[in-house]
Amino acid sequence: MERIREAIEKARQERQSAGPQHQNQNATAVPNPATAAATDDWISLPQFEVKPKWLKRNRIMTLEASPQATPFDVMRTKLLHEMRSNSWRRVAFTSPGTECGKSTVVLNLAFSLARQSDLRVMVIELDFRTPSIARMLRLGDDTNFAKVLSGNAQPRDHIKRYKAGLAVAASKDTPNSAELLHGTKAAHVIDAIEAQYQPDIMLFDMPPVLIADDTMAFIDQVDATLLVGAAEASTIDDIGRCKQELEARTNLLGVVLNKCRYPETS
Repeated sequence: MERIREAIEKARQERQSAGPQHQNQNATAVPNPATAAATDDWISLPQFEVKPKWLKRNRIMTLEASPQATPFDVMRTKLLHEMRSNSWRRVAFTSPGTECGKSTVVLNLAFSLARQSDLRVMVIELDFRTPSIARMLRLGDDTNFAKVLSGNAQPRDHIKRYKAGLAVAASKDTPNSAELLHGTKAAHVIDAIEAQYQPDIMLFDMPPVLIADDTMAFIDQVDATLLVGAAEASTIDDIGRCKQELEARTNLLGVVLNKCRYPETS
């Protein structure tokens, strides 16, 4: 137990106060002092497989490099630059309202990042009100990260790994989700998972900002946030309100405009 506490404290200190001497050690990856124990824990996670046709049906286009993957690969490069420059490891994704496609953006970015052979990426779904990742990846009904966050299950029972570089913790519809995210237990669980598995980047799929207070209850636990808006659905006023709230509490990396309609070109 003492070893775990020391590892958690070390991870927190590295995330919050890593100095310039830790930056730019790798041209593409966030620095990660991985230990043999953490590598063993990562490799021991149960694996899942994906079907490319099913991913494409769910608009996940980044399993392999392609013209359709290019916008997310560009986003990947920009995100890695910001994370590396600031010694950040945790980034949250949220939206003004529902149906903005933030989970789709998270998974596309996750698969794009995981194509980098020297990166370990972990996706954690904390949108307990409208969870969708298990369905989009066909993970089955045996994964519910809410049980881990509440202290009723071990992380390895609800985190699955795809190949070497991507781990996913999906969730189910969970009552009293705001209370789960408000509690100090949630912060300790995330710290413990980071210390045990040592992912290079953690992507958090959060609930919409304007629907409930779940996201703002947890936002202090991340280093930065991306706001995903939907073209023709998210209003300028809604995006402005979200930006104001998020900028007061976290580093807002920018706004991703999703679901854009491009005219056909001849």
